[in-house]
Amino acid sequence: MQFRHTPVMVREVLSHLDCKPGDLVADCTLGGAGHARAILECILPGGMLIGIDQDRDAVGHAADVLAAESDRVRLFHDNFENLPTILSDIGITALDGILADLGLSQYQIEASGRGFSFREHEPLDMRMNADAEVTAGDIVNAESEDRLSFIFRKYGEERWAGRIARRIVAARAAKAIRTARELADLVEAAVPRRDAAKRKIHPATKVFMALRIAVNRELEILDDFIIAAVNCLKPGGRICIVSFHSLEDRIVKTRFREMEKACVCPPGFPVCVCRRQPEIRVLTRKVVRPAEDEIHVNPMARSARLRAAEKLSAVST
Repeated sequence: MQFRHTPVMVREVLSHLDCKPGDLVADCTLGGAGHARAILECILPGGMLIGIDQDRDAVGHAADVLAAESDRVRLFHDNFENLPTILSDIGITALDGILADLGLSQYQIEASGRGFSFREHEPLDMRMNADAEVTAGDIVNAESEDRLSFIFRKYGEERWAGRIARRIVAARAAKAIRTARELADLVEAAVPRRDAAKRKIHPATKVFMALRIAVNRELEILDDFIIAAVNCLKPGGRICIVSFHSLEDRIVKTRFREMEKACVCPPGFPVCVCRRQPEIRVLTRKVVRPAEDEIHVNPMARSARLRAAEKLSAVST
């Protein structure tokens, strides 16, 4: 199947990044290269796009899509947590803009063969980077009941985490759980019918999301990435992050707020002794969501949430 993906909130992303000809911009999650192509159109002539994705298929697809401007594009098969190293290796000291879209591509769900979809008889893999060591199957078949319950509850916010974990442990005692569909059937059987009937999503959705997050270390990488990315921006440079569930959005919102703070001395101190200066200005006081016309055309955009910030100039103390 051809690499297929519809980028979300392209207008909003371009507006908040405020890309101009000559800018240096990093798209840290290439996906289907839709955002990358739109950004490139804004920064030419004279600009350069740095494209990163841990999915090798996405990098190959982006190379084809952006081939006409290959002299203004540098593509890397890597995790966005390594952005500072990537920039250092190619001699770039700072960027005008950074984008990270944290969602799965339609290709990964429908055609990657890595078990991201609970509807398919595919291996329980879920690695964004196929070179990574740990798969979803490793976690499902080896972790303790308590650990599985923790993963489902923390990363998936799954109400029936303990019950699902018990069902999995009991099933794997007879034979290993090998495919996405096998796991989905187990989860569906573990969730009480009265609860499943009230959900607008498949009963296995939260468990699959939790496993994907655990396999790819998504939340811990995200928090570290935000700090590193802001450090990679020029004064006045902007960062834009699109998330798709509450845990991701909460991390972005919290980290942005912390980096926007000035003094953090305890209340009651007569004078500031911390001398802390704000690092960014948050551009999105309220989270930005896709317009209804976009959701109508692309239902996968419904859960997208965009937050953006601008790096401040260094303030002397």
